[in-house]
Amino acid sequence: MSATLTQIFASEALGTFLLILLGCGVVAGVVLPTSKAKDSGWIVITMAWGLAVFVGVYAAYKTGAHLNPAVTIGLAVAGRPLAEGISATPVNILVYCAAQMVGAMAGAATVWLSYKKQFDQEADAASKLAVFATGPAVRSYGWNVVTEAVGTFVLLAWIIASGKTPSGLGPLAVAMVIVVIGMSLGGPTGYAINPARDLGPRITHALLPIPGKGGSDWAYSWVPIVGPLIGAVAAGLIVPHFAGLF
Repeated sequence: MSATLTQIFASEALGTFLLILLGCGVVAGVVLPTSKAKDSGWIVITMAWGLAVFVGVYAAYKTGAHLNPAVTIGLAVAGRPLAEGISATPVNILVYCAAQMVGAMAGAATVWLSYKKQFDQEADAASKLAVFATGPAVRSYGWNVVTEAVGTFVLLAWIIASGKTPSGLGPLAVAMVIVVIGMSLGGPTGYAINPARDLGPRITHALLPIPGKGGSDWAYSWVPIVGPLIGAVAAGLIVPHFAGLF
């Protein structure tokens, strides 16, 4: 299979759009007032994020369904193609990452449209930001980076060890890995494990006219970028050396 840059962009943007629409959508349902899902909890959030990945992987199947710059960069560092017939050239990597950011921002904006009346109700600024962006349970930037790096390492180690892209592993398999990462390692930081997942919606939060939204916590915004990239690069450098064991 080969794909044009336009096809790559469209595929990854659509998959990431659906991922963020459904993933941030479940957070909106759980934390915003006057939502029927209000206070339904962490298990609902982690399960829905896993199923959101399931939907996004199907939508972006032909380009490997990265939906995440950390996946794109981790595969490139490991010397793997980005998808069947798509090599890890700088241009292709840039198009993947740009598409993921655009899709993430569009998905976040659509969550706002879907929950417009809930966003207009009285709610604390932290809850409104939580719909869009991750934040730590205990703010300690260095350790927050470690948590994000470890979670992303698990995801990329599994992908790289298999020798396949997320779509090649099967959408349900990827969904289950995301669920278990969220349940086991997600508590300290909310498990972004994806720079586009956090930065795109955070920018959208800053731009949207949400009543009483407060700031977008830019002081923390670098953590869910740097942590996942460290984890992805580490997996790309380390895991291929163990390829013969898998």
